[in-house]
Amino acid sequence: MKIKKTQNSWLKKAFKWLTITGFCGAGAAIGIGLVVFSVVYYQLPPIDALTQYRPKVPLRIYTADGDLIGEFGEERRDYVPFEEIPRHVKLAILAAEDDGFYEHSGIELTGFIRAALANIITGRRGQGGSTITMQVARNFFLSSERSYTRKLYEVALAFKIEQNLSKDKIFEVYANQIFLGHRSYGFGSASKTYFGKDLRDLSISEAAVLAGLPVAPSAYNPLVNMRRATMRRNYVLGRMFNLGYIDEITYASAIAQPIEVRQTTAEQQKTQLQTQELHAGYIAELARMLMVPYFKDTIYDQGINVYTTIRSRDQLIASNTVRQNMIEYDRRYGYRGVEGYADLSHEETREANIRMALSKVISSSNLLPGVVTELTPKRMTVQLYDGETVQLDDKGFAFAQRFIAKKGQTLKGRYKEKELKVGAVVRVTQDRKGKWSLGQIPAVESAFISANFNTGAIYSLVGGFDFKINQFNHVTQAWRQPGSSFKPFIYSAALDKGFTPATVINDAPLSIDPRLTGGKLWEPRNDDRKYDGPMTLADAIARSKNLVSIRIVQAIDPYYAQQFVSRFGFDPKNHPPLLTMALGVGSVTPWEMVTGYSVFANGGYLVQPYLIEKVTDSQGNVLMQAHNAKVGDGAPRTLDARNAYVMHSLLHGVAVRGTGRRAGNALKREDMGVKTGTTNDALDAWFAGYAGEITAVGWMGYDQPKSLGANAYGAGLVLPVWVDYMKNVLKDAPEYYRPQPADVVEINGQPFYADQVGDTVQTLGLGESTTPGEVDPITETIRDQIF
Repeated sequence: MKIKKTQNSWLKKAFKWLTITGFCGAGAAIGIGLVVFSVVYYQLPPIDALTQYRPKVPLRIYTADGDLIGEFGEERRDYVPFEEIPRHVKLAILAAEDDGFYEHSGIELTGFIRAALANIITGRRGQGGSTITMQVARNFFLSSERSYTRKLYEVALAFKIEQNLSKDKIFEVYANQIFLGHRSYGFGSASKTYFGKDLRDLSISEAAVLAGLPVAPSAYNPLVNMRRATMRRNYVLGRMFNLGYIDEITYASAIAQPIEVRQTTAEQQKTQLQTQELHAGYIAELARMLMVPYFKDTIYDQGINVYTTIRSRDQLIASNTVRQNMIEYDRRYGYRGVEGYADLSHEETREANIRMALSKVISSSNLLPGVVTELTPKRMTVQLYDGETVQLDDKGFAFAQRFIAKKGQTLKGRYKEKELKVGAVVRVTQDRKGKWSLGQIPAVESAFISANFNTGAIYSLVGGFDFKINQFNHVTQAWRQPGSSFKPFIYSAALDKGFTPATVINDAPLSIDPRLTGGKLWEPRNDDRKYDGPMTLADAIARSKNLVSIRIVQAIDPYYAQQFVSRFGFDPKNHPPLLTMALGVGSVTPWEMVTGYSVFANGGYLVQPYLIEKVTDSQGNVLMQAHNAKVGDGAPRTLDARNAYVMHSLLHGVAVRGTGRRAGNALKREDMGVKTGTTNDALDAWFAGYAGEITAVGWMGYDQPKSLGANAYGAGLVLPVWVDYMKNVLKDAPEYYRPQPADVVEINGQPFYADQVGDTVQTLGLGESTTPGEVDPITETIRDQIF
């Protein structure tokens, strides 16, 4: 018994010693921990980025009616204040990330301890036990490195954040800052990225999909892996049910709903016709460039909103008709060959090779890249990037027969190099009836611009076929020869020199002295190589007679003509004072041309086109507002009202009986005036004019100038685009009224300056003077002598 007592005594002493040691050790550990934590805490950076939170919101470009057409910035974000985040979205986030958020003080101890034990047992740092506050700390101030030191700083920051911000503010910062995949930051942006709707319009199922993303956006992204996204959504919905956030009926209904993300539109995208897109890339980029000088580097993350003058419907019509016109023109000249090849010889790498080949090809609306997987004389099968296949019958690829080798034959030269065969990378397009055919990106380029001629507001701007493929904006950057579309500005100068619509001018062959052309004899001719002898100035512009225009420039002096065109906004230095000015061999852009024709349309005022209506900050406060000089409100008069009125009469004549009569017959409007334009060797084709309150100019040509074809004219290539646009946007629009100036009189249906009726240039190039009454017999006599 004595021995036993001694043993018990020893055990008690040992236990006491261990207890004291344990408490001392724990105390020391706690003390050391507090000291370390204190040191870390006081080394923390200021959290001004949170207390004065200003999320990075990209620059956004809108149409006048509010359609988003461009976004520039590294982070796509739609800031949503806490009170505007729907309750079911908040609950989904809490269920998925931190259901104790409103109870703990920055750290959820049980979760933290559970994660720490899991890391110790597994030997990996896989679990973090992070609360929403800790995630905010990490996202703003720390790297993604997984280490115990970083975790300590994360905990310390979480405490500091909780001391300085309310719970609601922390949640708001988290909900707007967290990365959710596809360049989307915050739930507001992700809602639009994945579902194409505002956050307030999300269903509970959709909210659960987004709430499941923060843990691993790449793994649970519904655009990348629908199976994983569905599993993660179901987990979040289960958490919401178990926590009592939703009832059993709501849970069952949400679980049963399929995830219909915005780009399940894989099918919609595949069959989407070009009529559904604005093709406003050129507009967005131009607006961005115009804003950079004002906002510098801050432009991409301050939430600046730029509202343009573009009208969505106008842009939709213009872009669609321009693209379709280019496709039809390009198709007439045949197929140019495939864009590459994918190796389909090995089944195990077949799908990967197809995706690799297609990833190198830029897609364009309704010209989708694919790989030929089957080709027979009667059928072609093409696999698209998403794995779907489309079928083409023999009519669908008939225009590419030169690139298909017949059985037992081998192609040669360029046909062999771009042979259409199994494995070829091609493009397919679908018509409105759902039928697929072979397509290609047009080699030709085009431009179109329309604007209100009284205000200068640009309603549509198409800088080319597709901004993703060619960023060169042909409206603002393409300096091209205007050809005959420049003649109205020469005729306007002639009116100021005493010419009238009734002036008779000889359309006869002309030889220009080599001393006036730099040493080479110049014998210009009309486009149709025909000469019709004496005709009135009104008939000459309607029929676009080159020889008449040259005689006019001779008469009024090229230097005078050069200075006169500045009244329409043209830079004289781009139009050398030579007789060739009569044929439009200077340099203009479509932007300049719409400015010039607007002067005729609005009665003589120089109104500059403008694209930006207003600029606001992220809160909607107006930072900049357009104050463009308009007709009657600051725009300078640069052309006599009577000159503008007479020119309208002449340009209307072009639409009624001249080279633009197809436009006149289509629109049947008295307020329209037009002019065609084709340069030498058909390098450029133009159609310009106005109707209603709109001036519109279209152009077509190759970037590396070459002929558009032997019989290519502006009236055939560009007129249809102009007409299609005007017919649609002016449907039911009233005609624009142009009052006749008091100093203009009408004689035999032709307008004259009242003070020049008896003192005008009556003939040119006939060899003698005539009076209006003598025109007809003289015309007949001279025509008989010439022809």
